[in-house]
Amino acid sequence: MTTAPATTEVPQVVFACIRNGGRSVISRVLAEHYAGGRVVALSAGTQPGEHIHPEVAVALENLGLDTSAETPTKLTRETIAASTMAITLGCGEECPYVPGVKYVDWPVADPGGQDEETVRGIIADIDGRVRTLLVELVPDLELPPSVLA
Repeated sequence: MTTAPATTEVPQVVFACIRNGGRSVISRVLAEHYAGGRVVALSAGTQPGEHIHPEVAVALENLGLDTSAETPTKLTRETIAASTMAITLGCGEECPYVPGVKYVDWPVADPGGQDEETVRGIIADIDGRVRTLLVELVPDLELPPSVLA
């Protein structure tokens, strides 16, 4: 009796927004934190800014998440094509379409320029979405407790 080999393919998700300074960064940082190497998470923007939003960096760092390596990156068709899934967060029609890649739109408020309480609420919204997504992508993944707990 033979058994099917275990799949070793690691799913890749690209989180895309316009400036790549807020929503997509929050999503990527949370996904990397929770996935423990079982999912590759990228973030990119259709019109990337110069840096991530300072209020987002502060809020994530207050939760113990490092944002020092986060730099806005241009979203390319190749990045999407190399991904299992593209999560769009406000880039709508500007995001390149690649057949065969699953697209999901998350209608999440933009944290740029918002106060600390609002940014934390947006992080909480994205946190729940990311945790649900990771369990869908990797059903046997044991999620660590939420950073918001």
